[in-house]
Amino acid sequence: MILLLRLFLAFFQVGLFAFGGGLAALPLIREQIVIQNAWMDMATFTDLVTIAEMTPGPITLNAATFVGMRLYGIAGALAATLGSVMPSIIIVLILARIYRSLSRNAIFQGVLYGLRPATVALIASAGLSIFILAMFDVGPVSLSNLDLISLGTFALALFVLRKWKPSPILIILGTGLLGAGINFLIG
Repeated sequence: MILLLRLFLAFFQVGLFAFGGGLAALPLIREQIVIQNAWMDMATFTDLVTIAEMTPGPITLNAATFVGMRLYGIAGALAATLGSVMPSIIIVLILARIYRSLSRNAIFQGVLYGLRPATVALIASAGLSIFILAMFDVGPVSLSNLDLISLGTFALALFVLRKWKPSPILIILGTGLLGAGINFLIG
């Protein structure tokens, strides 16, 4: 029961401070499950992000459910998921009551204005951490450890996304098939 409470509180903290959506929450999730509680290593965390991104729904909820299920089964999935959504429910209920009076308030607008760049920084930080893990083989970050196949797949996916703006599902399917094909040929 104490472990389920720890899981609930870990994701409650994520939910409480996850301004900017799921991708901005990735550093917070990593802090809770990889660093503070050591429930997963960084490689497993990267797999978690991949699975959470591929499955329908918000990435934070998917990640919470995945971590909870992996650690403590259905009870863990429920505890982590409830922990991640409870802060939002509480905050939205409070803000819904007072938003009208604050919407024209200059201080409130200033707070929102200040949070925007911080949110971008959180997303960039999470993206950079995952990029480094995906692009470099085991060991320090150096050109000799650069995984050229991963770099090529990343560059191709980025080019296709920017040029034609296809559905993310097509990118996921396409790069998954490309990776399977390359692994089959060289593995």
